[in-house]
Amino acid sequence: MTNVYALMAEGPDDTLAMFGNDPWWMILIKAVVVFAGLVVLTLLTIWFERKAVAWMQVRPGPNRHGPFGLLQSLADGLKLAFKEDLVPAGADKIVFILAPVISTVCAITAFSIIPLGPEVSIFGVVTPLQLTDLPVGVLLVLACSALGVYGIVLGGWASGSTYSLLGSLRAAAQVISYEIAMGLSIVAVFLTSGTLSTSGIVAAQQEGQTMTFGSVSFEIPGWYALLLLPSFIIFCISVVGETNRAPFDLPEAESELVGGFHTEYSSLKFALFFLAEYINMVTVSAMATTLFLGGWQAPFPASWWPGANEGWFPLIWFFGKVIVLLFGFVWLRGTLPRFRYDQFMRLGWKVLVPVNLVWIVALAGFYAGRESESLATRVSVIGGVGLLVLLALMFWPTRTEYKPPSEPDKGLGGFPVPPLDLEIPPSPSTKQLEAKREPVSAKEGGQ
Repeated sequence: MTNVYALMAEGPDDTLAMFGNDPWWMILIKAVVVFAGLVVLTLLTIWFERKAVAWMQVRPGPNRHGPFGLLQSLADGLKLAFKEDLVPAGADKIVFILAPVISTVCAITAFSIIPLGPEVSIFGVVTPLQLTDLPVGVLLVLACSALGVYGIVLGGWASGSTYSLLGSLRAAAQVISYEIAMGLSIVAVFLTSGTLSTSGIVAAQQEGQTMTFGSVSFEIPGWYALLLLPSFIIFCISVVGETNRAPFDLPEAESELVGGFHTEYSSLKFALFFLAEYINMVTVSAMATTLFLGGWQAPFPASWWPGANEGWFPLIWFFGKVIVLLFGFVWLRGTLPRFRYDQFMRLGWKVLVPVNLVWIVALAGFYAGRESESLATRVSVIGGVGLLVLLALMFWPTRTEYKPPSEPDKGLGGFPVPPLDLEIPPSPSTKQLEAKREPVSAKEGGQ
């Protein structure tokens, strides 16, 4: 039988040759471990978030159930399971039930292509610490994040509630806006690594790269977080908006929309939405680790140890980086207030997307000039990129401050704004009271 992964690996990326050789029971074990691991990671992430926010607010946090309150999340999950499961009278019942399932399945599927480590031996079978990989594996994560919002939109629409519908519409607009910025950040990674396979991107960051531009050569570190710093920053901002986390949690803004898209949900269906949100947090943190932080490779100075990237040790480095990024989510929640909706959209469309486009053009021009042997081509590329950046800075949209008019405009009194000098006539009852008071005042004056 032909190994499909081996055929796909005949190109420049040979990391896919590791896949497709596992027996069925190994694939089943990996799938079960991914699912169970994500559920456990969700419970631990909730506990970690509550403890970290409590530390920021100088209070103890969960401390009743289990050592250090570790079982508090499990107790909350069991409590949700035994709560009454309500379906609104005006809801579309089938869609209402399927919506949280769609969000959860998409969140779990996206984690299946994350490489957790190199090849290891499990029950005598040598296999990579990754469920599967694809030549366009990174696009699978983008697809799952885009499809996951269908669950939110359908849940808000099927609830039959105005608040839920408004929250779901906000979620759709949010994903459309910030998916573009996140995808453009991945374009820079693709240009540098030459592959969209997650295992191939990790392998491309294994060693430092020697960049040669003309007669000048210099060594740069292998992690794309340093080499592609603008892409890394924009990616981190975009995934916060993608996961509906504070300060970008507009689809579930309590002060505006009660509970947002899950206002009408309860019991296990609400728990599934909650599970999908935290799995998405873990997934995007793992994706940022894979794309920009070297994946499972050991950080400095542990990288000096020859066995740091062998066996099961890479799991420590990988989840250590993920925890650092998860702390970033918690830190943002504990420090920043929620953005206004117009501020949030302005940040995505007027800042992140234009900056990313200029950065990608500059990066592509740099690589084109480096590969060219003609001096004229290099000078043309440098001049063109410099001119593009200069034009972008010159015509960058600036925020205009509102200046109130020197004299208030009384207007024409058109609907719905009345003129400022409008005089409201007294009501008939007021006229009668004034008429009764006048004779009394006249008598008192005569006396």
